[in-house]
Amino acid sequence: MKITGITCLGITTFILLTVIIFAMMNLSFGWIFYATCLGQIALVYSVYRVLKDDYTTEKTFSDFYEDRPDLGE
Repeated sequence: MKITGITCLGITTFILLTVIIFAMMNLSFGWIFYATCLGQIALVYSVYRVLKDDYTTEKTFSDFYEDRPDLGE
């Protein structure tokens, strides 16, 4: 199964929210430190995956906002 960029962002968000929970629970510094390092590595990887994702669209700037067509005039 191929992991998409948005899936990587979801995993990264989960890791970084876990860091917050660890800090609120007063877990040992080692767990929080390594989870933070893992979260930062995951964030850099997620940004790379999103930027390198093979995504194409047929939309142009003339389509502008589809939910507010009055803004495109």
